[in-house]
Amino acid sequence: MLDPKQAIAELLRRDQRYHFDAYVFVFEALRYAQDKLGMGTEFDTADFDAEDSVDEQLDGLETKRHVTGQELSEAMRQFAHEQYGYLAKNVLNHWGIASTSDFGEIVFNLIEIEQMRKTPHDRREDFDDVFDFDEGFQHNFQFNVPDSSEEPRR
Repeated sequence: MLDPKQAIAELLRRDQRYHFDAYVFVFEALRYAQDKLGMGTEFDTADFDAEDSVDEQLDGLETKRHVTGQELSEAMRQFAHEQYGYLAKNVLNHWGIASTSDFGEIVFNLIEIEQMRKTPHDRREDFDDVFDFDEGFQHNFQFNVPDSSEEPRR
């Protein structure tokens, strides 16, 4: 259960658009993007603020690769398909996610509470209209129906 003192608990009270599971999903999808899909580029120390040392900036990060908004959106689509199959869009909608713009809102909420990091080049708008949700989740599935004229195998 969430500790009410944690920053995420305060975020959930302040911004009730998204379910807690949506935030967990984004963290898991980021790991999926980096580990399974090999997305991301190595961090450049110039990407960090001068007042913080690189060690402080990277503290707690399991990887030192940066994933763009477009890459992360695509990874979230693939991860949702893998996890929830044909119901992926319904699950995301249930959590308050209806577009790739919502992915951006969640990511930047997490950046605001210092649970994720960004480079100076990253913008919330990087997540806008990356793909159409209906097309990306509903129309990509094809079902193979066995030919009824074939004899069943024994």
